[in-house]
Amino acid sequence: MNIIIINGPNLNLLGVREKTIYGSRSFEDYIPELREKYTDITLGYFQSNHEGKIIDKIHEIGFSYDGIILNAGAYTHTSIAIADAIAAVNTPVVEVHISNIHKREKFRHHSYLTPNCVGIMAGFGLDGYRLAVEYFVNNKA
Repeated sequence: MNIIIINGPNLNLLGVREKTIYGSRSFEDYIPELREKYTDITLGYFQSNHEGKIIDKIHEIGFSYDGIILNAGAYTHTSIAIADAIAAVNTPVVEVHISNIHKREKFRHHSYLTPNCVGIMAGFGLDGYRLAVEYFVNNKA
């Protein structure tokens, strides 16, 4: 099984930015734990602060991977282009947010991505990524 985690803007700063919201661990410290737990899965990782690069990655793997776990960061609330990219590919996408976006500023309550995703995890911290992996493990085609 091939799954990729795609993180969007500012998520490269996990562990140093707004620790009260996002915690004190970097994603680079966290992903080895996921890979160790799911040794039977090829778990890729991609991060970009650029909308077009995220779209390019979705296009690149969106017809060959078994799952995409996407935390598009602020693009969740602004990017019709990323929503269209998700709709254009066959690979199912689980939307992930470290914080509970519905307990934050009102502009974060709307996601352009959600209608094109199989589900959403929000508010579980980094554990939301593990829960998304579990979705794919439990729903193999």
